[in-house]
Amino acid sequence: MKFFERDNELIQIVDGLVNVPALTNKLTNQLSTEEPFYVMDIDEIVRKHQNWIEKMPRVVPHYAVKCNDNDVVCATLAALGASFDCASKGEISKILGFGVSPDRIIFANPMKPSSHLRYADANNVKTMTFDSDVELHKIKTISPDAKLVLRIRCEAEKALCPLGKKFGCDPEEEAPRLIKIARSLNLEIVGISFHVGSGCADFPIYFKAISYARDLFDYAKTFGYEMNLLDIGGGFPGEKGTIIDEVAMIVNSALDKFFPDKSIRIISEPGRYYVSAAFTLITAVQSKRVCLDPKTRAIDRMMYYLNDGVYASFNCILYDHQMPKPVLLRQHDGKKYNSTIWGPTCDALDQLVENIQLPELHIDDWVMFENMGAYTIPVASPFNGFPLPKVYCYISKDTWEMLNDLCPVNESSFCFPVGNEITMNYEDIACA
Repeated sequence: MKFFERDNELIQIVDGLVNVPALTNKLTNQLSTEEPFYVMDIDEIVRKHQNWIEKMPRVVPHYAVKCNDNDVVCATLAALGASFDCASKGEISKILGFGVSPDRIIFANPMKPSSHLRYADANNVKTMTFDSDVELHKIKTISPDAKLVLRIRCEAEKALCPLGKKFGCDPEEEAPRLIKIARSLNLEIVGISFHVGSGCADFPIYFKAISYARDLFDYAKTFGYEMNLLDIGGGFPGEKGTIIDEVAMIVNSALDKFFPDKSIRIISEPGRYYVSAAFTLITAVQSKRVCLDPKTRAIDRMMYYLNDGVYASFNCILYDHQMPKPVLLRQHDGKKYNSTIWGPTCDALDQLVENIQLPELHIDDWVMFENMGAYTIPVASPFNGFPLPKVYCYISKDTWEMLNDLCPVNESSFCFPVGNEITMNYEDIACA
């Protein structure tokens, strides 16, 4: 399995832990303020994976590629043995390109374009979700030997991105009818899936959803189905400082109660859990405006214009309901002012922070945003001609050696030592 070489993406191996603040300080001293950039901590992704295995050992994570399809992210998780949730032909192709076997992919889009379904079938990606009779008839025509997973609707009241309006059938009314239709079409249903909503803040909903799945396992058995797969979807927190102990306890308790049979395969679709905290975005002030009170002529508001905005990394504000928090990278003393932060484009929609108290900033001051790995990079566009941020990837020597033990590295991918670091254009760091 290979990384694709890119001029603007490097992996650097560092001694000791990956110290993001120190690396950020070093980069801001070396780089121009003209363009924004990311600092990616690969160790953070590895830690999250190890934590998942420890807290929910029965649940096999299938990384949601749509959350962040960065090559380093996908290859790292593939090397660690994670599986993948793909929603399109493009995502399936990308993951297969890393040497991942088709049985480690679930085509988790209940409404699949026919051409994408044909591609999945031709590449032996057989496990896929559905939630309607129309989809069943399409699958019957194109991929009749598919291993079907019925997606039900059981949505959290508190979630960043509710999904129930678009996907999932009612577990008590629609699901039994779809099971009957699948049986009449001689299609194989292997399991039940649900998604409580991305960025869930209502963890007990997992217990309820798993109980619904149990009822449908039992119902399907009356039609001759011996289902063996439960997909508990995504919704898990991933920002710095968040833990999955509470949701893990609820999930594990529900599995023990409703699915004590260890032969039942349990999977999940975490996205932001893995990548949110692994990416830190560094921007710079490129313009500013001082707004005066028309009566007193005193400063009423400061307006700052950064070199990244909602059409690029901060699309998470529009599409993922995030509220990024700016962190200043140098000491600023003096009075604080009501301030608004904007992106660089000519669109007034391009607002990052409407109202915040900040000391006076100046042109070329650096501004950092943590927890920027989820639903940012894959949605970004170069609208108005502004370049997308580069990604600088860092990994500790210990983690690198661990991954190398799993999948040998091609030494020719290394470039040259820089201080205590080894800089490389990434090629081979993982294998099937």
